[in-house]
Amino acid sequence: MPCAVVRSPMFSPSPVFSKSTASSPISRNLYVSSSLSPSNSSSVSPLRSLTLRLPTQTRNFIRNEINEDPSCSTSSTTPTPVLKRKRPAKINIPILPLNFESCVQTPRGDDRLDEVEVEGEGYSVYCKRGKRGVMEDRYSAIVDHQDSKQVFFAIFDGHGGAAAAEFSARNMGRNIMNEVSAQSEELEKAVKEGYLTTDDEFLKQNIRGGASCVTALIHENKLIVSNAGDCRAVISRGGVAEALTVDHRPSRESEKERVEALGGYVDCLRGVWRIQGSLAVSRGIGDSELKRWVIADPETTTTILSDPELEFLILASDGVWDKVN
Repeated sequence: MPCAVVRSPMFSPSPVFSKSTASSPISRNLYVSSSLSPSNSSSVSPLRSLTLRLPTQTRNFIRNEINEDPSCSTSSTTPTPVLKRKRPAKINIPILPLNFESCVQTPRGDDRLDEVEVEGEGYSVYCKRGKRGVMEDRYSAIVDHQDSKQVFFAIFDGHGGAAAAEFSARNMGRNIMNEVSAQSEELEKAVKEGYLTTDDEFLKQNIRGGASCVTALIHENKLIVSNAGDCRAVISRGGVAEALTVDHRPSRESEKERVEALGGYVDCLRGVWRIQGSLAVSRGIGDSELKRWVIADPETTTTILSDPELEFLILASDGVWDKVN
């Protein structure tokens, strides 16, 4: 259940688009891997001991009981052994990679990541594991990529494992940025090509699973929001929530007609509409077994950021939107 909130500085270019002093672009990805070597520079606050304070009456009662029990009497010649509390071993936590080319690896079966909270420059990210044993959600944020007037945010909701979400978090931003550099006049087309390239690259890995995604690209004064699947983008305009995306689910009439026109079928199982009786989303990255019907083509909207009523943008997975009216 990931959620990324891009706060108002996103719509005021000066603080967000200020050029960083770092020479390499910054990319933050949700990273889960036990294969990383711990960092020596990591610091961990020491564990604090807990003290139980009893009421005065209770303390006196316990003291009297001890004094009256002969077995608890002490001798002045026999020292009472003092047990020393052992200091817990230092825990080293790997530092998340910040470089744009950082590799996000698939977590092992024993990896557990229950909650992630990140505060960035002009944006915030929060992820929390739901009922599943492993969190399959990932995010990407690129806030310094050579062009100081261009940023990228994305949420990826994996299914059938986290591999597709991790691969997309690592590669989609780069693929879209490359396409934008090649055809900056056709931003929506560039974003679409970035989606399709990421999908093609992942399918070549021969890995099962897939991912829904929603992305937000800010290029100069334009906000380009795209989605494939049931991740959603909502913008606040003058205090009123405005949806910028429409979910791609088999229950959507246009998606149902598209799937059936390609020879597939849509069926309702236990109250959920699914493609081929299997997948509950009709677009996304991966899902090689259903690729004929589950396409990676995104739907895109463009918003001009000159409107002073624009306040913030929320990108989130269905784990959030299914609980929010």
